[in-house]
Amino acid sequence: MYDPVTLDQLRAFVCVVEQGSFSAAARKLQRVQSAISTSMSNLESQLGISIWDRASRAAKLTDQGQALVSAVRRVLSEVDGLRRLTSGMVMGLEPSVSLCVDAFFPLPVLAKLCAGFANEFPAVELRVETQVMSAVTARVLAGAATLGVVSPMGLAPGLERRVLALIRMVPVVSQDHPLAKVKGPISTKRLADSIQIVLSERTDAGVADQGVLSTCIWRVSDLHTKHALLRAGLGWGNLPRHLVRDEVKKRKLAVIRPEAWSVDEHSLTLSAIYRSDATFGPAHRWLLTQLEHLCLRETGQPKKRGPLRRPARGTPQLKLAALHGPRNASSRK
Repeated sequence: MYDPVTLDQLRAFVCVVEQGSFSAAARKLQRVQSAISTSMSNLESQLGISIWDRASRAAKLTDQGQALVSAVRRVLSEVDGLRRLTSGMVMGLEPSVSLCVDAFFPLPVLAKLCAGFANEFPAVELRVETQVMSAVTARVLAGAATLGVVSPMGLAPGLERRVLALIRMVPVVSQDHPLAKVKGPISTKRLADSIQIVLSERTDAGVADQGVLSTCIWRVSDLHTKHALLRAGLGWGNLPRHLVRDEVKKRKLAVIRPEAWSVDEHSLTLSAIYRSDATFGPAHRWLLTQLEHLCLRETGQPKKRGPLRRPARGTPQLKLAALHGPRNASSRK
């Protein structure tokens, strides 16, 4: 069906509204005033409503015209978005990016990453989700996520990997917990009598619970719940150092020393993962670079250079940091 209403008419309408008169709009659009007047008359005729108050010498909208302004602006905004999207596609820009991160991924990094992405690629749809351990890998393998960020326990064969940053884990309790009063190493026997709160897989087929020292275990499926329970003094458990740093300084949480664990035992490497058959455009390449940069800055680690595994086709050879630290399954819990 032919629609006589044109984008040119809609843009002229908005211009008249913003400039306050037909003559000012004509100057802005570098057209003669009669052309603007004719365009507005045609728009009224095609829409079947009275847009301009003819009793006023100024460009005054009728009530129907007032109701039209927001709708016209939305239409023009959508058209501009469509043009940005198709223009990006011509340049190789992806229409969408999906990112799945491990629960240990620092939320401040995620917020900064998304803010930067929105600024750099306003026409690209971004989908972000959080999973635990092997669930991240499963999403990437299935193609539900084009990029993942995962800890060593969640790694699986068949994916490319880029090391991002080392996350230090610390065992903590609330300052009101009895274990907070213990000076020095705490024996396994004493820990066994206290509730240990463990971040656990959502499915039986996932990674088994590890690093368990207590006989009484509370299992949770997300890091925020674990954090809240520890702050409430309901047990002890490992949390990322970047997450609890301020609370330890403010004496809301206390770091404890399990006798069974060495000081440097609790570290895990976060890595970006993606399928080997993935072809990345500018948006994905930007995400990979920013993931490394922001992770290193948030975790306070110096940037190191090291060997990198083969990138996916279409991804440039980016020199990402290779941070090699102790990897122990017990660090997860």
